[in-house]
Amino acid sequence: MRVLFAGSPEIALPSLEAVVAAGHEVVAVLTNPPSPKGRGLGLSPTPVALAAERLGIPVLSPERLGPAEREAVAALAPELLVVFAYGRIFGPKFMALFPLGGLNAHPSLLPRWRGCAPIPYAILNRDGTTGVSVQRVAPRMDSGDVLARREIALDGSETTESLSALSAAIGAELLVEAIASIAAGTDSGEPQDESAATYCAALTKEEGLVDWSAPALDIDARVRAYHPWPGAFTYFAGERLSVLAARPYPGDGLGTASGTGAGTVVSVDKSKGIMVQTGEGLIALARLQLRGKRPMDFKDFANGARGLVGARLGAS
Repeated sequence: MRVLFAGSPEIALPSLEAVVAAGHEVVAVLTNPPSPKGRGLGLSPTPVALAAERLGIPVLSPERLGPAEREAVAALAPELLVVFAYGRIFGPKFMALFPLGGLNAHPSLLPRWRGCAPIPYAILNRDGTTGVSVQRVAPRMDSGDVLARREIALDGSETTESLSALSAAIGAELLVEAIASIAAGTDSGEPQDESAATYCAALTKEEGLVDWSAPALDIDARVRAYHPWPGAFTYFAGERLSVLAARPYPGDGLGTASGTGAGTVVSVDKSKGIMVQTGEGLIALARLQLRGKRPMDFKDFANGARGLVGARLGAS
């Protein structure tokens, strides 16, 4: 089958590779334009663009999908559009270029967490289950009929990084199966329940600032959801301190009635970490990083941090 693959970040790479490995002809990849990255802010192609070049697949990276871009796609005579994390909604004129329509892999159990950050939102909200859905590309965001889905049980240890890797692998499998069903004419979709739809917004850098007045379980969820980006952070002695790993102890802590305010370092437990009072329970900081420094184990950080116990972590 002649496929146009649309995607940009690393989560889409296994799907691109799986579609190629399944014997389909990927006529081109559609990806976002190169963006500034690194200290020099040079323009860097997307991970999907780099993978396509390695696979010998033409790359289209337009700023917009106007008449000229549609003409370029039409010249490739694609039959099916396959999408994973492209980040744009396709209009009817563009979709008319694909006789078999389009498929989109989305890392949530639709209609829950429609939008661009479903993986962090599942972790932030401490969902017990998430998953991956393959839907028909529809005019409205993430509202298409669902052709396939697979659940993922969450145990409270996942980070966005680890859950993205798992979702990427599952999405690749489901997309290949869905393409095969379309080729065989056996595909059938289930309409989404609009009354059950929930939505997620793009994350911002500012969201990474830890609110120590929140419960320990919520802070732990934020640390995991914001790893690796935007990263959870606080301030110690006026310096920005990234929290790379932590573990909640919701039943522990002195509580605000004792005079120990949220964000106070109450102890350094050699087996658990740097114990910080939260709005409800304690949280153990296990791995940390000062701005401009290397990541370090809590023991190394504690050894070099004067006045740590009793200090109040928080905004600069």
